[in-house]
Amino acid sequence: MQLYKQYSDGMLVVALRFVKDTMEAEDIVQEAFIKAFSKLDQYRAEVSFGAWLKRIVVNRCIDVLKSKKQRLIELEEHHLNVIDTNEGAEWLVDDDTTIEDVKKAIEALPEKYKYVVMLYLIEGYDHNEISEILNISEVASRTQLSRGKQKLQTVLKTEKNGTRS
Repeated sequence: MQLYKQYSDGMLVVALRFVKDTMEAEDIVQEAFIKAFSKLDQYRAEVSFGAWLKRIVVNRCIDVLKSKKQRLIELEEHHLNVIDTNEGAEWLVDDDTTIEDVKKAIEALPEKYKYVVMLYLIEGYDHNEISEILNISEVASRTQLSRGKQKLQTVLKTEKNGTRS
């Protein structure tokens, strides 16, 4: 119960980033805890329990999204201010860019880019982890992230007087 109390709220936030419905997110978290507790003997303490559980939650979310072809939802505002590009430079989201603009831009991404962008930019996974979660190569993860970020940047940048602001 102590592990559940410690991690359930955080895992619900993670699940809500992927699925639209609070009840469905709660179900995903419950299923993730059941799976984690039933596979506790496989936990090797190479990462924190929270990181291990988060991976189970994310995998379950992706399974649910793939099976229902649902769209991704809510980003928290603090994730919208700076987006890291693959060149190591950062580009700032314009001040007049709204949360709705960013959500629409992510919604518009092809599914293969959408998942990689969410896992990398929002959830903080690296390409090795993304490749394992989505069952793709690391090269495919890097390529899909690069293309997804390019598409996001193109949609989100504001053209003013023919120049990028």
